[in-house]
Amino acid sequence: MAFVPAGDVRFHVQRLPATAPAAGPDAADRPVVVFLHGLVVDNLSSFYCPLAVPVARAGHEVVLYDLRGHGRTERPATGYDSRTAVRDLFALLGALGLGRRPVHLVGNSYGGTLALHAALARPDLVAGLTLLEPPLSGAWVDNMVDTLSAAALGLEGSAVPAELLALRLRKAANLTAIADDLLNRTTLIDDVAASRTFTPADYAGLRCPVLIVCGEHSELVPGAVELARHAPHVTAVEILPGLGHDVLKESSGALRAAVLAHLEATATAGAGAGEHTATTATTAATTAATTTAATAPARSRSRAGALVR
Repeated sequence: MAFVPAGDVRFHVQRLPATAPAAGPDAADRPVVVFLHGLVVDNLSSFYCPLAVPVARAGHEVVLYDLRGHGRTERPATGYDSRTAVRDLFALLGALGLGRRPVHLVGNSYGGTLALHAALARPDLVAGLTLLEPPLSGAWVDNMVDTLSAAALGLEGSAVPAELLALRLRKAANLTAIADDLLNRTTLIDDVAASRTFTPADYAGLRCPVLIVCGEHSELVPGAVELARHAPHVTAVEILPGLGHDVLKESSGALRAAVLAHLEATATAGAGAGEHTATTATTAATTAATTTAATAPARSRSRAGALVR
């Protein structure tokens, strides 16, 4: 565990070295795999066992960190917009001595949205994307703002954190207190409300290979299919059967296999961002994803309890 100053924030960071010889390029020649978690009640720990440790054991250097205001990272009152989040990411990589290394970004939920923004802002550094249940539409932003606003009202002045602590439920008490701070004492809700919606032109401008993973019953599948339709280098849209939004928690085996295969393919294609040979999306993958989106019930909600991840 380490705390690293970058820009105006001190970030909680975990680094995992590649703990096994890589099958292809050496770890030093591979993109660094950086994990980006979801909003409010999420933090770097959600990735640790399901993905981060297996990725390191497969020969990839790993960086995990708590986003601005989340987990153990400092919680300033402002700066929760996507542009600042992208600036935070690259400032942190610079502070870690990784400012010139290509990166492969793995983003879960809102972290997937940030990963996409980062790839568009710095195509010279982002060598690959793995997007887990990425929320991409304006409708998601509206639903998110409504959900967070309702949660903020419920938490303001609430005795719940103290009650949880009295029951020795320290983790739940801490997460609830963090959520209260983020929702009631920062600009997070306003910043999310002002989020810019992605366009087909944005997707068409992506230069790196992209893997998208969604649950069969997720309301986010149509957005993933739209991304695959316009982005030139989507290698696959993986639809995991029987699941909704929380694929990271509920499908570690299938998810791990898909992510490791994509990381290996991206690393083998080339370690230099912008110099790799991206695998073109196959018609079969897009057709299968489109069929699934058309037939699967989109009833799941992108929510974890009262709060969205």
